Amino acid sequence: MLFTIILQIIVSALLIGAVLLQSQSGGLSTAFGGGGEFYRSRRSLEKFLYAATIVLAAVFGLLSVILLIPR
Repeated sequence: MLFTIILQIIVSALLIGAVLLQSQSGGLSTAFGGGGEFYRSRRSLEKFLYAATIVLAAVFGLLSVILLIPR
């Protein structure tokens, strides 16, 4: 039980980091000097961050469901 909680904390920190590292020009970025919207293909690091975000979100959800099971 304690291991699962610690693992969920680690996964959540990694998920937050992966989301923050993604550099997409959306949201309020144009209000703070962003912009310059143009089409571009994803590079290898961006592809990795995108895939890592999906995997980490799935693991986080699975751990959340596991922690809901009463012991």
